Amino acid sequence: MAKELKTLVKDTAIYGISSIVGRFLNYLLVPLHTTKIIAESGGYGVVSNVYAYTALLMALLTFGMETTFFRFSNKEGEDSNKVYGTTLWLVGGISALFCVLCLIFNAPISALMGYADHPEYIACMTTIVSLDALQSILFARLRGQHRPVKFMTLKMSFIILSVLLNLFIFLGAPAIYSAHPEWISWWYNPEYSVGYIFIINLVCTVSVTFGFIPELRGFAYGFDRKLASRMLRYALPILVLSIAGILNQVADKITYRFIVPGAEGDIQLGIYGACTKIAMIMALLTQAFRYAYEPFVFGKSRDKDNREMYATTMKYFIIFTLLAFLAVVFYMDILKYLIGNTYWEGLRVVPIVMMAEIFMGIYFNLSFWYKLSDKTYWGAIMSVIACAVLLGVNILFIPRYGYVACAWGGLAGYGTAMLLSYFIGQHYYPIRYDIKGIAIYFALALAMFGISQVLPFSNAWLRMATNTLMLLLFVGYIIKHDLPLNQIPIIKRWVK
Repeated sequence: MAKELKTLVKDTAIYGISSIVGRFLNYLLVPLHTTKIIAESGGYGVVSNVYAYTALLMALLTFGMETTFFRFSNKEGEDSNKVYGTTLWLVGGISALFCVLCLIFNAPISALMGYADHPEYIACMTTIVSLDALQSILFARLRGQHRPVKFMTLKMSFIILSVLLNLFIFLGAPAIYSAHPEWISWWYNPEYSVGYIFIINLVCTVSVTFGFIPELRGFAYGFDRKLASRMLRYALPILVLSIAGILNQVADKITYRFIVPGAEGDIQLGIYGACTKIAMIMALLTQAFRYAYEPFVFGKSRDKDNREMYATTMKYFIIFTLLAFLAVVFYMDILKYLIGNTYWEGLRVVPIVMMAEIFMGIYFNLSFWYKLSDKTYWGAIMSVIACAVLLGVNILFIPRYGYVACAWGGLAGYGTAMLLSYFIGQHYYPIRYDIKGIAIYFALALAMFGISQVLPFSNAWLRMATNTLMLLLFVGYIIKHDLPLNQIPIIKRWVK
């Protein structure tokens, strides 16, 4: 088991570089955008709203085929190349049809979404999401083949190109326009700031697609109708699960403009969307873990029972995400500069959103019981219930508490899904998780967070110094109880 966990940690580290380091570079765009697009303009609310639709459409266009691809590729008697080819034809064909139809009917769709004045926003979005859906299968192929280096290279290429283009558009182009407008006025409009964000994303997405030319040859493996039928039966509940899961992440940003219409809704949504960028550090950790863990679990599903390994992995996941939670909330006095100061009033939602992301990560860990036992309909049922909880909180409390209700709605939704998955999973696929140890870590982390919130220090550096001592105490507890230093390979060799 130690060797298997070592492989998982190594792959997670590499995927983490592409996700965490890449997204960190992308975070450089947050202060750029939130400085150039002030909160009062509502422009950042448009970005948050449009990308919320993108996330939902991604779930629809991939319709659970990522997980289905891993499941069938590792099934005995299945031809992995045929599974890959069939998956490509399904996702690629549906995505292409979706893109063509949306471009044909772009005007009425844009008007329905409230962007009649800027239909090009929606044209960019639909093209991007169609390519992203296809790329999701291509990236899954790399993960299934344990090729994290190419995975990282392509992910980083997207981020670096995006950062460079954004720096040029929001810093370089305005300077050139100010000095010599005749040089770039034929294509550059300083008032079109939000639109350039979508155009840059489209350019980067198209560029990365060219990096998948070798993998796109998988279309030659052909389409197996009987295999597709079996895969779709498996994927259908996952589609419902994915839609409900994505709604748990984006329903607040989609519904907010309907509950709080007009410019005020865009302004408040922009503040909320900008502040959740800080909380997305937790999402990066869970995403990096997911990239490595999903193919790892399905690959080991042919072996003997690995329930002890699943329990151990869960505990370490919780330990290190709680550590990340404390690191972020303890140093908020520094991290707040990731966004423009016109958005700081929304920082109170960051701890809530981060805890919601931890619950989502736990739910992801727990979800393998129904995937490995082919009871994916349970995932759909639990996700729908969780989504209903989230929507209920939003609809009832947004009119009174604004975007803070969105944060609590996410926490309630993910918490519901997590608890349902644990108790139902223990009936169908019992795993002996260290509940006592996990509870102690949660209690310790929440107690430290509570103390940090009531510290009587007005000086930010004194506050952070005290928080650092608490963070070191938390690390010390981890080392004493679950990660002895003499068990870390590098330190072990040094001691010898």
